[in-house]
Amino acid sequence: MRLATYNVEWFANLFDEENRLMMDGGWSGRHDVTRTQQAEALGTVFRALDADAVMVIEAPNTGRHQHTVAALEGFAANFGLRQRVAVMGFSNDTQQEIALLYDPDRLSARHDPQSTGAPRFDGAFEIDLDVDATRDRVQFSKPPLELAVETSSGFRFRMIGAHLKSKAPHGARGHDQIMRVSIANRRKQLAQAIWLRARIEAVLSEAQPLVVMGDLNDGPGLDEYEHLFGRSSVEIVLGDDLHDPHARMALQQRLGAMPATARFTQPGQGRFLSALLDYVMVSPDLMERQPHWRIWHPFDDARIYRDGVLREALLLASDHFPITLDIEI
Repeated sequence: MRLATYNVEWFANLFDEENRLMMDGGWSGRHDVTRTQQAEALGTVFRALDADAVMVIEAPNTGRHQHTVAALEGFAANFGLRQRVAVMGFSNDTQQEIALLYDPDRLSARHDPQSTGAPRFDGAFEIDLDVDATRDRVQFSKPPLELAVETSSGFRFRMIGAHLKSKAPHGARGHDQIMRVSIANRRKQLAQAIWLRARIEAVLSEAQPLVVMGDLNDGPGLDEYEHLFGRSSVEIVLGDDLHDPHARMALQQRLGAMPATARFTQPGQGRFLSALLDYVMVSPDLMERQPHWRIWHPFDDARIYRDGVLREALLLASDHFPITLDIEI
């Protein structure tokens, strides 16, 4: 079984209000990339991944006229993908949904939100964010997607797709105000990580195999305010029991070569910044099945680099690169 997570930048921009894929020369939202170029690149990447299921982060929008499932299934049909059925959970108002696109011949998946151990992800979580003895109500801007999954062989497990994000200090003016807003937003992101972790612990306590995947937008050394909080979102979600080799490497080695799943341009500098933002974490019982992780980074994976078509497709398709997990289940 191959599971993947993939953050697709500006995926929503590729669809019209009837959920139809726009294959034209209009700009996609990615810098100097047309809608046709990005869509075709994504088709190439999805085919190359050949995954049984892909957790799509920043999936197409669900709104008054659009629907994530229809858009993704139309995209799959357009490129003849075997991952042709989509499922999503609670929609949000950011135009960046979370959805699973999967091969129904290999597995089935249904949205199965639970409230054991923590409120459902469409609810509110109460926590004292600023140590003032007053509990704050936290909500997800992008509620995680909790799924009950069963493979064609009858193996059952749970999967949670997440996209944690600390908002930029929009509207803040001056150094002090920017710092205050940034710290407040960072607190909210860590609270969301604690909320997610509480649900993870509940699943593990029930001895259910679990895969947590997606973009945590955080990690060691990525935030100038990290020293104020002691732990990153990644450390909170990972805990002592989930495993992701890239996360463990980053946490244990603050200097030196690091794995990366994203590549961003630095405005005005003509340079790129690489970062580890995406993860696939598995429970201890799944670790016993000797899973194999792969980051599909075109400059860090020699096989991908030698494949010029796939290399260029990955660079055109998104500013993130997919991660796959191969496991016998």
